[in-house]
Amino acid sequence: ILSPSKLVTDYFALGGLGATFLNASLCTLLCNLLIKLTRTEMNETTLAAYFLVLAHCFYGLNIVNMSFCMAGVFLYCLITHRPIKENIHIAFFSTALGPFISDFLFRYAQGASFSQLTPHISATGLILAVIFSVISGFIVPSLLPGTGRMHQGFNLYKAGLAIGLYGMFAFALFYKTFGIEMPEVIVRTNPIYEAAERNHLLFVNIYFITVFFLTLLYGFIKNNFSFSGYRKIWLCDGHSDMFVERFGIPLTFINIGLYGLGVLAFLNTAMLLTNGAGFTGPTTGVIIAAITFSASGQTPRNTWPVAMGYILLSALAGFVFIFTDLSIPWTITTQVYINGLAFATGLCPFTGCYGIKYGIIAGMLDAVLCSSTALMHGGFVLYNGGFTAGLTAMLLITILDFYNVKRIQDSDNK
Repeated sequence: ILSPSKLVTDYFALGGLGATFLNASLCTLLCNLLIKLTRTEMNETTLAAYFLVLAHCFYGLNIVNMSFCMAGVFLYCLITHRPIKENIHIAFFSTALGPFISDFLFRYAQGASFSQLTPHISATGLILAVIFSVISGFIVPSLLPGTGRMHQGFNLYKAGLAIGLYGMFAFALFYKTFGIEMPEVIVRTNPIYEAAERNHLLFVNIYFITVFFLTLLYGFIKNNFSFSGYRKIWLCDGHSDMFVERFGIPLTFINIGLYGLGVLAFLNTAMLLTNGAGFTGPTTGVIIAAITFSASGQTPRNTWPVAMGYILLSALAGFVFIFTDLSIPWTITTQVYINGLAFATGLCPFTGCYGIKYGIIAGMLDAVLCSSTALMHGGFVLYNGGFTAGLTAMLLITILDFYNVKRIQDSDNK
């Protein structure tokens, strides 16, 4: 809670496994309480925003910085007389700016006097955090509709583009314009974590296999002990889909369970075959992030081509490195690429609407960008993967529209 939380701060290293899950519990229980008190309808968008809060509790979000962000949106609702229950998802999305709040509170105004060992809040830092949260509370809601039109719904992580663009300007103003030194990612030597080689492989696998299997089992039981009707979700193109509304809770839970198990299997296989990050805090978080829109667009069928795009770019880069005697700087399991791929699955509408080859192209383009976009906002936007996917979608859909590439004819699913 007391540390600046710039991307990518591994909470497993910083606080430990137990403290990280405690943090995730506190943050999501607060979200549950807000949903209950405001009588918010738990639809697909609210569920996605909730999942994103949970995901980032493993590498950058905590109960302090998220509270400032949400308070700004609640103030916006009060002043503009908009119902909070209709904007609760925006409050949750705004927490992607949490690293700005943490840095303002604990480091920004202290300069060289900042010490990781003895953190404290300065009055100037507190004022900056409040001002930033209020301004953000009014800007984020205004950006979401327009940026959604920019990529025409082909990036399911639509808040990523809006908050990424805003974060880019905030970073340029508060750091580059005023010449404030950027913080380093806080690193702590955690003996237990180091003994596990910074890879809680067994724990994370048991945890997610249990969660996803129970989700699948619940859907199976509620669907009269069958998978009947799941084919309808399987064939969806992922563009503007709302599975709960169209197919009901049981089939949606079946999809979440199957998709989650698929994500976990992919990561385990990739880690077995390549060298890179293991099941770190960020990796654990992005498993949750990867299933964010599995109730409104993502299925195993329309996301695998995007993953294949990452794999093909990795293979192509490896081929070039071998024949040019260059060292290989990354693999598919390098942390930034794991994070990027998790959010790149939000490009699945390209697969559904244009075909497998365009899903693969979308994945390759996203993989090219994912290691560079954090530089634009200094690592202060937690939705960097959604920001990358948004830029990729804008680029690709513009090219496809210009050359009048025809979409696959809608099936009876629509």
